[in-house]
Amino acid sequence: MREKAVYLLGLLGALVMIFNLNTVFNKLPDEAMQGAVYRIIFIHVPAAINADIFYTVALITAILFLATKNFIWDSITVSCIEVGTMLILLNLVTGSIWGRNQWGIWWAWDLRMTSQLMCFLLYLGYLLIRPAIAEPTQRASLSSIVAIFAYADIPLVLMAIRLPNVRTQHPGPVLETGQMAPMFKAPFGIGILALFLIGTALVLVRMHQETSQREIDSLRRELHAA
Repeated sequence: MREKAVYLLGLLGALVMIFNLNTVFNKLPDEAMQGAVYRIIFIHVPAAINADIFYTVALITAILFLATKNFIWDSITVSCIEVGTMLILLNLVTGSIWGRNQWGIWWAWDLRMTSQLMCFLLYLGYLLIRPAIAEPTQRASLSSIVAIFAYADIPLVLMAIRLPNVRTQHPGPVLETGQMAPMFKAPFGIGILALFLIGTALVLVRMHQETSQREIDSLRRELHAA
């Protein structure tokens, strides 16, 4: 059942993504001020939104693991964080490409960009810590604590372009300010859906791999103890 769900979600996500990219590149006009490069927003922002979704799931499951010590929650946590971190990297790369075109520089150390980079590094630290701890319960417990701590940066990222009297080169939240043209809203929403479907399929794949690896490690420890 899980394997079928992975194939279904992955295929559906790929088809939705192809459909949306065709719309974005072949049917939408260039933006008046930015030209063609504005199209990167249909990947850049959905990647950040989906990363926050997966990180929020990871926060909840990290808390559940600490409360129950059930390893299924740890598997979900690490799977969501791996996919979320991949999406944050995509967000940072596409943002840098847009910034190079619009600002003439690849990176500006404003609050939004810096806090997003901090978010990426915090969760990357989570992924680097896990292999260094051999004992499964200790590894999962410490990883869960790190996941909860890392999530504290996400509210800062979300508020960075909304706080008053904060200098930032980053564009404001166009959905909230009403600056996004109506013709762009559907491709924007479909872009979020496409990455969510693909991301969920990847989470299911990683959950299966994590569970299988845990079972293999358990058998290996039993053989060594025998």
